[in-house]
Amino acid sequence: MPGNHETLLEAEPEMRRAITNAVLLIDAGITVAGLKIWASPVTPVYGGAFGMPNPADRRRHWRKIPDSTDCLVTHTPPYGILDTAPGSTLHEGCPELFQAVIEIEPRLHVFGHIHGAYGTVRTERTVFVNAALLSETGDLDRVPVVLELTAR
Repeated sequence: MPGNHETLLEAEPEMRRAITNAVLLIDAGITVAGLKIWASPVTPVYGGAFGMPNPADRRRHWRKIPDSTDCLVTHTPPYGILDTAPGSTLHEGCPELFQAVIEIEPRLHVFGHIHGAYGTVRTERTVFVNAALLSETGDLDRVPVVLELTAR
């Protein structure tokens, strides 16, 4: 799934066909080993790829997530969960996504975008993972997060 830096994949959708060794999920889902996965590159940021700055548009967009989703993968974090860079008090996550996650209750929600907020938070219903591997300086200095999730 792309993010806000993949402007080519948004501006020229035909370029998506160049990815032949993976399934590219852009506002779409797939079932793997019995797990229902849905992914979206949308961010609330104006500018860059897949930006959707209007809250009403995002609210409509996040309604596309199927209620039966086990694993939600988004580029942006939900508001208030692993969405604050070190030394900042600014929450950069999406409030409308947070509301959708509360309603859908996926077992796992994986995202990135806020590089400095790398980590994991567990609630009673959902495991949240900011899996951003790049540091704030852009260096690849974090290890992938590995979780085991089995079909129900």
